[in-house]
Amino acid sequence: MVRILPGLLLCAGISAMALALEWAEAALFGRAWIEALVLAILAGTAVRSAWSPPERWRPGVDFSAKFLLEVAVVLLGASLSAQALAAAGPALLAGIAGVVAVSLAATYALGRAAGLPKRMAVLVASGNSICGNSAIAVVAPVIGAKAADVASAIAFTAVLGVAVVLILPLLAAPLALGAEAYGIVAGLTVYAVPQVLAATAPIGAVAMQIGTMVKLVRVLMLGPLVLALSVIAARRGDDSGRPGRLPPLHRLVPWFIIGFLLLALLRSLGWIPAALLEPMAASSSMLMVLAMAALGLGVDVRAVAAAGRRLSLVVTLSLLLLGVMALGLVWLISAA
Repeated sequence: MVRILPGLLLCAGISAMALALEWAEAALFGRAWIEALVLAILAGTAVRSAWSPPERWRPGVDFSAKFLLEVAVVLLGASLSAQALAAAGPALLAGIAGVVAVSLAATYALGRAAGLPKRMAVLVASGNSICGNSAIAVVAPVIGAKAADVASAIAFTAVLGVAVVLILPLLAAPLALGAEAYGIVAGLTVYAVPQVLAATAPIGAVAMQIGTMVKLVRVLMLGPLVLALSVIAARRGDDSGRPGRLPPLHRLVPWFIIGFLLLALLRSLGWIPAALLEPMAASSSMLMVLAMAALGLGVDVRAVAAAGRRLSLVVTLSLLLLGVMALGLVWLISAA
C-alpha cells in the first residue's frame, strides 16, 4: 500500500476531475456528451504531457491500469444477462451476431491494410463492433495492448460516438425507418448504452426499448470475443515446444475473464440479489474511470498523433460499414 498509494491518489485525483467535468456537461447541456471514461484518459494524457511523474508514482499507476481494470471487468459481468438473448428472437439474434462477426473481421482487415499495428487493429475492431470504450478497455489487457494504443482507440471512437448520437436521429425520416427499425439500427451502430438511449429518445419509447435490447445483445458478444482472443494469445505465447498445444486453463483464460463470465452466469440465473446490481455496476464504472486515468498517464502524445490519420480513417470506414450492415439486417428482417 505504501508503494502504490502515491500513484493511486494521483489517478483518483484525475478521475475526480473527469467526473466533475462530466457533471458540468450534464448541468450545462442536459446530458454528458463525453463520458468520464474518455475524459479521464484525456485528463491523464494532459497531465502526462505537462509533467512526467517520477518513478515513485509508477507502482500505483501500474496497479490502477492493470489490477483495478481487471476488477472492473469482472464486475461488468453482473450487468449482462442471458434474458436479453431470449427477448431478441432467433432471427434478430443471429443477425446481430453476424453483423458483429463481419464487422470485427472487416475492421481488423481495414486496420492492417492502413498500416495499423495488430494490437491497435484488434482494439479498433472490438470497440467499433461491440461496445466502444468498454470493449476496448476489456480487450486491452487480454492482448497486451499498450497504453498509447488504448488511449488512441478510445479517443477516436469517443469522437465518432458523439457524432453518431447527434446525426443518427436526423437520418430516421430520410431512410424511412420506423421506430422498431430505427431501434435496431441504433442498437447496432451506437457504442454505449447511455448513447443508445440518447440517440433513440427523439424517436420514441419503442425505439428506446428495441435499441437498448439490441445493444445489450451486442454487448454479450464481448464474452465470446475475449475468450477467442485469450485462446489465440495463449497459443502464440506457448513455449512448451509442442505446436498447437494449449497451456493450462489459468494461463489460457485470464482470471478476470473467468470472473466476468461467472458473474454473467450468476446474473442470468438470478442468483445475484437485485439490490447489489446497481452498486456493482457503479463500482465497475468508477474503477474503469480510475484505470483510464492511469492509462492516460502512460500515454506519449507524439505516438498517438503519429497514428492519428490512419486510425481516424479506419474508425470512420468501419462505422460506415457497420451502418450499412445494420440497414441491410433491418431490410432482411422486414422482408422475411
